[in-house]
Amino acid sequence: MTTSTEPRAQGPAPYTRAADYIAAALIFLQDNVLLTDALRPEHVKPRLLGHWGSCPGITLVYSALNTLIRERGADVLLVTGPGHGAPAVHANLWLEGTHERHDPALARTGSGLRELARRYCAPDGFPSHLSPSVPGTLHEGGELGYALSTAVGAALDAPDRLVACVVGDGEAETGPTAAAWHSTKYLDPVTCGAVLPFLHLNGYKISSPTLFATMNDEELTALFRGYGWDPRIVDETGPAPGAALTAAVLDAHDALRRLQREARAGGLPDRPAWPMIVLRSLKGRGAPAEVGGTPVEGTFHSHQVPLPGAREDPAQLKALETWLRSYRPEELFDGEGRPVPEVLAGLPEPGALIGAQPAADGGRLRRPLPLPPLDPHAVPLPGGPGSAEASPTRVLGGWLAELTEATARRRDFRIVSPDELASNKLDAVLAASGRAYVWPVGEYAEDLARDGRVMETLSEHNCQGWLQGYLLTGRHGLFPTYEAFAAIVDSMADQYAKWLKTSREVPWREPVSSLTYLLTSEGWRQEHNGYSHQGPGFLSNLLDRKGTVTGVYLPPDANTLLVTMERLLDETGKINAVVAGKHDAAQWLGLDAARAHCRAGASVWPWAGTAGDGPAEAVLACAGGIPTVESLAAADLLRRDLPDARIRFVNVVDLCALAPPDRHPHGMTPERFRDLFGEDLPVVFDFHGYPSAVHQLLHGRPGPGRFHVRGYVEEGTTTTPYDLLARNGTTRHDLAVALLRHLDRPADRLRRLADHYAGRRDELRRELRRTGVDPAEITGWRWPG
Repeated sequence: MTTSTEPRAQGPAPYTRAADYIAAALIFLQDNVLLTDALRPEHVKPRLLGHWGSCPGITLVYSALNTLIRERGADVLLVTGPGHGAPAVHANLWLEGTHERHDPALARTGSGLRELARRYCAPDGFPSHLSPSVPGTLHEGGELGYALSTAVGAALDAPDRLVACVVGDGEAETGPTAAAWHSTKYLDPVTCGAVLPFLHLNGYKISSPTLFATMNDEELTALFRGYGWDPRIVDETGPAPGAALTAAVLDAHDALRRLQREARAGGLPDRPAWPMIVLRSLKGRGAPAEVGGTPVEGTFHSHQVPLPGAREDPAQLKALETWLRSYRPEELFDGEGRPVPEVLAGLPEPGALIGAQPAADGGRLRRPLPLPPLDPHAVPLPGGPGSAEASPTRVLGGWLAELTEATARRRDFRIVSPDELASNKLDAVLAASGRAYVWPVGEYAEDLARDGRVMETLSEHNCQGWLQGYLLTGRHGLFPTYEAFAAIVDSMADQYAKWLKTSREVPWREPVSSLTYLLTSEGWRQEHNGYSHQGPGFLSNLLDRKGTVTGVYLPPDANTLLVTMERLLDETGKINAVVAGKHDAAQWLGLDAARAHCRAGASVWPWAGTAGDGPAEAVLACAGGIPTVESLAAADLLRRDLPDARIRFVNVVDLCALAPPDRHPHGMTPERFRDLFGEDLPVVFDFHGYPSAVHQLLHGRPGPGRFHVRGYVEEGTTTTPYDLLARNGTTRHDLAVALLRHLDRPADRLRRLADHYAGRRDELRRELRRTGVDPAEITGWRWPG
């Protein structure tokens, strides 16, 4: 541990003064940005947005990293957790010329700075926080908690990269950040880069002190040493900040490079401790000491906009002018508004600027995966549909193992999972790459490897953050997890969907590999784990996001799962959820048929229906592995008991194909939709998730009221698979009864048959309550074709 309370020398004051001045100007000014005239109310923006409190500390970090790059040639990527400190990042990007590189209108001149100030927090300009439109960024920071795990993901398999990560002390209170500190135990010093966290301890969140501000140096050191870090505590609350932090950054870099050199020479210590910095700084440094009798600088009153009434209140306007002139802008910018040489002296060479870091636009670094052929892994169906059984995820695991081997030298494919790879029958991958873990394990363990590319931890937040950082820096990955607990990262997925949507609107950003969730241990087969494990809501959450960046897939068997994953691992710019079963089950489509089915998104299975090539009187549709089985079993009942019924059987694998094409890019054309579902035919639709999700997609289609959707209706407990289906009205018997209601036959005939099916369902439920298991009539059913 290094503790510093006094600066060793005067820091790069002209640079930090200029950056702090610009950051404050961006928050407050729309004109007269260099104060060449007396400040007047019309120079101040009508809406004052942004967070000043963290800006001076962010600039201190940025300046220290510039020195590190210049003196050590470090390859630095910056992840900034306090996203509302964007004014500081913009100021540094403008000073280093990165903004001008992407847009000449933001040149390093007075007019360019004026344009930047006008765009900040303006319609169609830059938002108040970081976003994809800001060069050099791969994390928005709009929702706190995810910066550190994202930084670790960016460092994986990039041995020369240093990812600096600013974590606000308010953000450090979040659960995701608490878990992310453990990432040191997964970061291999040989094959990976390094993460240098800065806990920005300026003492306050929005209206009260932070938890970390109440901890002394001894407590902070003990905490972070336990996590696996080697903390350096730097106090920059004095009058001349900068030099102590710069010295600590150089010292930390020397230490982490020494650790990497020793590890790469075979001398990896038992518990490698990575350097980190705890930066004590003055909240909102430079702001007025007090406003209207309320202390501002160094308190939470500087967290957002310290002078919110500067446009209307003459006293606040005067205070603002005094504050801005205290930076002496006339010394920092020449007559044309260009930064003077003394300001720019501390910058690295143009090719090494933080804002120009190539990994921050990872789509430009991305290489397509060497996807193995599917044929050797496909399940053959020698006797037609239903003639073979297989575990879809076990079949996929073999293909993923081959992909993992094919990327061993490239090291650009990883799997993250909450300790569920073996449970979900994907453990074939472990023969190709072990579970990543660096610290020694004293107890019995299997398949651990320091350089493993499977990352398992019981923190879905870490998995999500690691994978986002990995994908955003140009690599590929997969996130298998239990379906019910994918919802833990609902909010992270929301934020990432917004990032991807906005990235599409930034002309200079290249798309990155899609983020794909493989949702296994689906709710319909979690009857033994109970109600807590029965939840398909993650699909509904994704469907609420922008259709251009989301997809939902429900492959009904192993071959369709293979085809789906081959497509999605080659795709860019999206978030996808794939639901797949892990238990041995009947297989329905050969590989060629699976390709055609997945290409269409939804199709008629003529072998399952009774309409033949003629007109249908009703449609039995399904989406999902278990719904497919129950729908086929219902079709089997009706073929036997009502052979004159003309029923069309439709299976949907790409759920978003149901949406109109003007609402989702996968949406079927009206003609294609009519071919499947007719214009006025009744449709009984058995869906894997909540019925409302299908109704949502069907909005805008003709006659949506004719779709009668069955699905999970939040009824569950520890029971048997058939009983769980019955509780939600989705058994084969329920589906057959529902379809009978929409057929044009003598009422008494249909009623007798419906009563028979309902009665049989109730008999089966009584039997399973007596035996504790589903009857053979259910477990032994096979497609008769």
